[in-house]
Amino acid sequence: MESAVFTAVVLTNEINLNKLAVHFGMHKKLRWEDPLVLQEDNLQGILRDSHNKYVFVFYFGTVVFINFSHHEMMDVVIYLKRIDKNIQQISSFTFQDDFKLLIRPDDEPSINYEDMVAPAFKDYYLEIVSTVLAKSVALEKIEHDIDVLFDDIEDIVDYLAKGRFQISDNRLAKTSATILRFKYNTISYIMLLDKPDITWVNEEAGNLFAKLSSLFELEERYETLRHKTETLMDITEVFTGLTHAQRGTRLEWMIIGLIAFEIVLSLLDKFF
Repeated sequence: MESAVFTAVVLTNEINLNKLAVHFGMHKKLRWEDPLVLQEDNLQGILRDSHNKYVFVFYFGTVVFINFSHHEMMDVVIYLKRIDKNIQQISSFTFQDDFKLLIRPDDEPSINYEDMVAPAFKDYYLEIVSTVLAKSVALEKIEHDIDVLFDDIEDIVDYLAKGRFQISDNRLAKTSATILRFKYNTISYIMLLDKPDITWVNEEAGNLFAKLSSLFELEERYETLRHKTETLMDITEVFTGLTHAQRGTRLEWMIIGLIAFEIVLSLLDKFF
């Protein structure tokens, strides 16, 4: 292989890899950290020309296409959707990242955000690059979604600034559930920061994985997301506490009013 073009896209929140594997005649049960790799022979029934093309499918909803044109990627997505209904039908990819592997024997090895130059191709390059790129684009989706959630929760902050706490339990529950979902997803992604198996037996593969992970700032971005989710949970806890306290105060005044009303009735009954 002289070069490779990687395109990572987010299709959904989770993909059933074992279901796809069985469809493609792979009966080995995949672990949560294992990607499903579709090679030339697996793609022959989907593409007109599957030569030098690979697909890495990750359980957290990201797919990495290698040496694919846009219409070929869409063909694969449509095919996979027939097998796993969790995969959404889309006409374009909202979250996408591209990367190139360039094999140049006469150039110095280098790695940057857009490409990687190496003097010779090594088998583990495809897996390492695909794994890091898949995590990066998946985190990009979470970063976008959590920013949208921050904008949404700003409305609740406005209620607090105006001294108004009339927020329904249903809205608070939905907001809390969304935040907890983000927190669960980010925990899942930090688990994915574990090294691929090849890095434990191949030092060069381990070094490449470390360099790419640092380049795409995977750990730093996770920490930022973790702090944001904790901040959001703190905000919703404050809203919940204030709302419940206000309702408790109202209930107490209602009880006091009923007692006073009963006393008045007793006095009226006594004197009249």
